[in-house]
Amino acid sequence: MAPNPDVCIRGAGIVGRTLALLLARAGLHVALVAPAERNSATTDVRAYSIGAGGKALLEGLRCWPAEAHATPVLAMQVQGDRNGAVHFNAVRQGLEALNWIVDVPELERLLRTAVDYQGAIDVVAAPVATPLTVVCEGRASATRAELGIEFSTVPYAQRAIATRLDCERPHQQIARQWFGAEGDVLAFLPLAGANSKAVAVVWSAPTEQAIEADGWDDAALAAKLHDLSQDALGALAVQGARGTWPLELAEATRWIGRVPGREDASFALAGDAAHALHPLAGLGLNLGLGDAAELARVLAARERWRSLSDRHVLRRYERARRNVWLRTRLATDGLQRLFAHPAPAVTSVRNWGLQWFDRCAPAKTWAVRLATRTV
Repeated sequence: MAPNPDVCIRGAGIVGRTLALLLARAGLHVALVAPAERNSATTDVRAYSIGAGGKALLEGLRCWPAEAHATPVLAMQVQGDRNGAVHFNAVRQGLEALNWIVDVPELERLLRTAVDYQGAIDVVAAPVATPLTVVCEGRASATRAELGIEFSTVPYAQRAIATRLDCERPHQQIARQWFGAEGDVLAFLPLAGANSKAVAVVWSAPTEQAIEADGWDDAALAAKLHDLSQDALGALAVQGARGTWPLELAEATRWIGRVPGREDASFALAGDAAHALHPLAGLGLNLGLGDAAELARVLAARERWRSLSDRHVLRRYERARRNVWLRTRLATDGLQRLFAHPAPAVTSVRNWGLQWFDRCAPAKTWAVRLATRTV
């Protein structure tokens, strides 16, 4: 390990490793705190939606997966709980793809390999004293709590269930989403390349229903998802394990500050340690990657006489990313609450709104740009 690392990153997930690689490329020595890897028989079913900005960032680090693990989304279909619907098309938006659905295990493997080959990064088992500590441990961060940072949380009374499906018909590189009458949201995300019949599933359901559904056998879960998806891809079969977690809107009260007891050391939060939102728009990881990119940019561009712990430098990062977070939170939380509202009058208005939105090209362009500006 370097005698005096410049930055200590606590958390070696996708955001933490991406930040470590960006800082190393900027000439900084990084201590990356990573727990010992454990062998697990459980299949990781996670898949993330990553936009063009995140793709460019990871390509620049040579960590973008091959197409078998990063499927371009050429169209998106959003169905309301009545006759409202919205359709997005990459070609009509002048884009290569609306986004890419990426297998988490493959992306993590590429990032681990890149870190292993980067001499300016030392993977350590315990935190190291440095001028700057960056917390990338996720929403349950222990370090954030140690620093005395409150994590303001508003639960959605929903849980997400994630799994994989083998479908009767090919996905045609279309991401599909259904908003149900009870406020539940079901997403089918295309996997494994252009001609595949595999999709990743994220079903956000009321808490009691989600807990019950998690106990169903594969056939019962597949039958329920078939009904909710309105036979869009034919018969379904559950493939692999399931994951489930509570959904919430959350934000740290402070994203930067002094390390307690040390006047020469500061901290910054990034990724889910700083914020968490509903997965209905698939923007969570994109926000985290944007945090990493902005923090690396701010540190690299700081005046030579300013240290890595300088609060004026870190405030530049906080201001920039809070602005992005606030508008993204407003959009996603607003959508969730709109579709979760049970009043018949609201149901009629929101489905009329979907129909209007589908016919309004400028509104669609605005929505696509909002999603792409998280990184």
